[in-house]
Amino acid sequence: MSGAGERPLALLGGTFDPVHYGHLRLADEVRRALAPLEMRLVPARDPPHRGAPSAGAADRLAMLRLAIEEFPALRIDERELLRAGKSYTVLTLEELRAEAPQRPLALVLGADALLGLTAWHRWRQVLDLAHLVVVARPGTRLAIDELPPQLRDEWQGRVQPDAGPLHRTPAGSIVVQPVTPQPISATAIRAALARRAVSDVRGLLPPRVLTYIETHRLYGT
Repeated sequence: MSGAGERPLALLGGTFDPVHYGHLRLADEVRRALAPLEMRLVPARDPPHRGAPSAGAADRLAMLRLAIEEFPALRIDERELLRAGKSYTVLTLEELRAEAPQRPLALVLGADALLGLTAWHRWRQVLDLAHLVVVARPGTRLAIDELPPQLRDEWQGRVQPDAGPLHRTPAGSIVVQPVTPQPISATAIRAALARRAVSDVRGLLPPRVLTYIETHRLYGT
């Protein structure tokens, strides 16, 4: 039976439209910094706070599978692609908690996502179901005084000086994890591909992912 003695499970969600080295290096750096840790990428089928992804679920999953060949310690969790309706994070965490009631869970969030957390579906339950690992994002300053008042209160009651609680308790803490900046944007990649500027994106995503995009004529290539 899974329990608190099991290594924590960390989740990095997103549309991965397309997956790029910013996603992959971030996930792998957090995995190594907080080891021992299992890191899963969780692609969203129908993200609630943004428009529909440009590429379909099957293509985005195929690109992820190609991408993690370069990062074999990363895993993919497909449950949000298989679940109907909006891809609410709280539902994913509830499923994982039911599977392993005492296993430490950690949700990796960029500072920009943290600032908008109170708009999430049942956001307080997210804090009770998992730890938060907050990482800096290019262009977003992590300023606690800019958090909404209700989130600021949660922050002050949950933030920890180190990652120890992620390995000892199932959920409920907030940890700030420094990471190497990865100023790569999926939006910019899609825009470059739409104007046929393939050379502009080389080196920003795994070569096999770029080949898949070109072969399947995604993003206007």
